[in-house]
Amino acid sequence: MTSIHSIQYLRGLAACAVVCFHVSEQFGGPFNVGAAGVDVFFVISGFIMWVTTAGRTADPWRFMGRRITRIVPLYWIVTLLTVAGILIKPQFFYGHFFSVANFVGSLFFLPVLQEGALHPIVIQGWTLCYEMMFYLVFTLVLFLSERWRFGVLVSALVAIVALHFVLPAGYAQAFTDPVVIEFAAGVAVGRLWLQGARLPLGVALAMVVLGFLLLAAGPLFDAGMARALRWGVPAALIVAGAVFAERARPFKPAALPTFLGDASYSIYLWHVVVGVLATGVVLRIGIPSALQPATILVATVALSAMLYLIVEKPLIGLLHPQRPKSVVKASNAAAAGAAERGRLQA
Repeated sequence: MTSIHSIQYLRGLAACAVVCFHVSEQFGGPFNVGAAGVDVFFVISGFIMWVTTAGRTADPWRFMGRRITRIVPLYWIVTLLTVAGILIKPQFFYGHFFSVANFVGSLFFLPVLQEGALHPIVIQGWTLCYEMMFYLVFTLVLFLSERWRFGVLVSALVAIVALHFVLPAGYAQAFTDPVVIEFAAGVAVGRLWLQGARLPLGVALAMVVLGFLLLAAGPLFDAGMARALRWGVPAALIVAGAVFAERARPFKPAALPTFLGDASYSIYLWHVVVGVLATGVVLRIGIPSALQPATILVATVALSAMLYLIVEKPLIGLLHPQRPKSVVKASNAAAAGAAERGRLQA
């Protein structure tokens, strides 16, 4: 099976962009657009879920089980360590909110609401609340015949967003935020990709460039513009352009961006806790203030990626053991001529 290397690259880039955003925020910098890495993740998630399930015998329970075992264990570990950090050094965890109710709610993706927004113990974990909701909807759709799935899935996601504008404030309105439509965009790109659609290399690259230009131009737009428009549309252009550019001109992947893609979930989850530790060390050893942001950024990404090797990768091996090679080869032979799916675990 052929890997979609551009997806791995974008996952690593998105995770590092979010780290840049939080470091910039810590020092009062201007890199708010780094938060759009989340929107890229949402589009990629829709793409991956569609590509890795289409054309296969549906097993909704197995799908949801694998999503839970892939996402939850590491998230719980980071949540527990964040709670410990808050209790030991609360002054280092500015903006975090700890209570027993929020701790329990965070573990089950129902954290407290602050100003109508989800606010779990691990502050960046709000995105996982939407991911888990998307997985739930996707699981239900897998019970349908394959010919109905795309239409029902996209319609359901659009309906969820439509409800946002009529529901009263509370969890229902929070979980129907328009950002949900970004998953549908990824699903649509994935369907086109599996159908064998192609774009000229120049057009695909132009889409990627346009997406990044729109992100850079974000401050010029109305501050009240919905995130799904301001950052979701550029994210969809970037993901679509990248996968179709790779189809037009495949390339041999480089080791570092591929590794960062593999480690992207760990980088995303660990970076706030690790960033707090890195900041403490940087301040203690007296690094000049001008070098502090870059030092903290590099240290945070490096240490978070290391935790992928130390914690997440062993967890994956334990919970998602690889099939014997003979079975894999037989499966691959049987799947010859089927759509490419690649190494696309989210």
